Amino acid sequence: MKRTFFNRGFSLVEVVLALGVAAFCLIAVMGLLPVAINVQKASVQQSKANSIISQIASDLRADVRLPPGQASKAQGDWSNLHGHWAQVATPDVLYFTNDAKQTGSLNQGTAPSDAAFRATIIYLLPPTTTTSLANIKVTWPAPVDPATGVPAGSAENFIAVNR
Repeated sequence: MKRTFFNRGFSLVEVVLALGVAAFCLIAVMGLLPVAINVQKASVQQSKANSIISQIASDLRADVRLPPGQASKAQGDWSNLHGHWAQVATPDVLYFTNDAKQTGSLNQGTAPSDAAFRATIIYLLPPTTTTSLANIKVTWPAPVDPATGVPAGSAENFIAVNR
């Protein structure tokens, strides 16, 4: 007579032990889910911050190359950035939404209500006729000023713009 799975003679104790081991493993995996979700959320924020840095860097490169009077052709509200390479003592602060779109105005005192990221552009000395340097730092959440508080996260990049 051929034996099947159901008539092999497994005892109830073996079945209960197997279920206990499986439950223990599932509880361990479920305990890792909050950590995995937080890591994924931080990764998304980091990617958005890097996208904002890339956008700022490309706009600064475009702004430097524009002839005088043509700064309005830059995308977004970048008209006030033209010439800031010479004013290295004052950093520029920009705010961005969760979709990495600029919100508010340049050097606005407080973060707009829809802002999720704060970008600080520090122009470095000495600007020359051929190369300008800047440090771009994006922090989140936007209402937290990195000079006075500790943001949840940040991304930073130095750029060199050839004129």
